[in-house]
Amino acid sequence: MTEKLPLIIAAAVTWRLYLWSRAPHDAPTRSVALSLLSAGLSYPVAMPGGAAGIDTVAGHGMAKLVQNVLLLGTVYFLMCFYLYSADGQAARRRARREAVVVVVVAVAITLAAVSMPFEALAGSFRTADMTISQVAFFYAGAGLYLMYALGSAGRWSARYARMSRQPHATGLWLTAVGLGMMAVACAVRAVFVAVRWSGGPVPHQLMSSAAIALVVSSLLFVAGVTYSGARARITATRLWLRRRRDHRRLTPLWRLLIELYPENELRPASRGLWDRWRARGVHRRYHRRIVECRDGLVDISPYLVCAEDDASVLDLDPTQLARRLRAAASMIKNDVPAPGQAVALVVPHEDDRNADVRQLIAVSEALRLTA
Repeated sequence: MTEKLPLIIAAAVTWRLYLWSRAPHDAPTRSVALSLLSAGLSYPVAMPGGAAGIDTVAGHGMAKLVQNVLLLGTVYFLMCFYLYSADGQAARRRARREAVVVVVVAVAITLAAVSMPFEALAGSFRTADMTISQVAFFYAGAGLYLMYALGSAGRWSARYARMSRQPHATGLWLTAVGLGMMAVACAVRAVFVAVRWSGGPVPHQLMSSAAIALVVSSLLFVAGVTYSGARARITATRLWLRRRRDHRRLTPLWRLLIELYPENELRPASRGLWDRWRARGVHRRYHRRIVECRDGLVDISPYLVCAEDDASVLDLDPTQLARRLRAAASMIKNDVPAPGQAVALVVPHEDDRNADVRQLIAVSEALRLTA
């Protein structure tokens, strides 16, 4: 899974950049794309190979600086997404002011990084020497801005969650909780920096707990931003599977009617193999089969009824109707004149498309069993 993670991140970034190219003037789309791009670029920088390469070229600790600047960009553009979603000139002016803030923070931590010994930032947050003022300022400055930006984004997520309906509200609440927890974790780490800068110790258990909180909050955030889309995809997949199954179950009835009335078969929009699996193709073939079955039932209905039993035929159960359909098919093949007039068959009691399909499937299943 670790080997596939860069590919997943690259795919997500590429997709968002593609959406941005489709709507280049849409500010929220642009903000999400840039946020993901910044996050995606920070990942290889944080990896040992990427960090070693940057440190070799630019000096020890520069990889840590680049990674933190990219993280600042990630949360800034995330905050911009909420600002631009609010729309209006006020939101745009606020985004410009926030841009000034993030640039000031980035410049400040950059100055701190270049003014400290090269090897001071080579380690991790846990092993860094916080008694060096520039190191403490570097981590505190970046952490406090992350706390501010994540907290603001979490607050806006909660506000939108209260105004939204399910399932979007659930996803937004998960996002808000995840962002809030990340902001709290950043605040706790800032306190750790202050304690260690003053020479005090921070227990290993507290450091580990803060790291775990960051991981959990990140997972909640990811779950929140993907919840609505994942749920919609699951619902769409279930509908796709059900319609593929119903399409197959209608085959006995459809085959009998199309054999008798081939002119009722509608021309498919596409005959490609891929169209058989695409959601649009499955739904199109499903609805086409229902229409073809209905048209065929109207055409064959004069052979199922006559003047004395045209009312009773409407009350036939699926098994009895299946037998009459086979008998009617034999009459048509033998060129027997129709004894009655066309009537509506297999009419559901409920005014519902699903009930209509269930009725047709019941007759089709009866045909299959009486074959």
